[in-house]
Amino acid sequence: MISKEEVQKVLDEVRPSLQADGGDVELVDFKDDKVYLRLQGHCRGCAYSQMTLKMGIERILKKKLSDKIEVVGVQ
Repeated sequence: MISKEEVQKVLDEVRPSLQADGGDVELVDFKDDKVYLRLQGHCRGCAYSQMTLKMGIERILKKKLSDKIEVVGVQ
């Protein structure tokens, strides 16, 4: 079973890329293989925010932790 700490560790690896573009990501919750994330800064209002969540962060979490993980964006 994947822990919230493991998810946070992967997010910490992704964070510098987001911060380079003036954004960030916050782990809101993790339960039932769903990762609830809140984009911050420039990423929050970006037209590509859903692509960042799904094609970027979710893809990396699936690769490093489990292919069952689903990322859900929250406000």
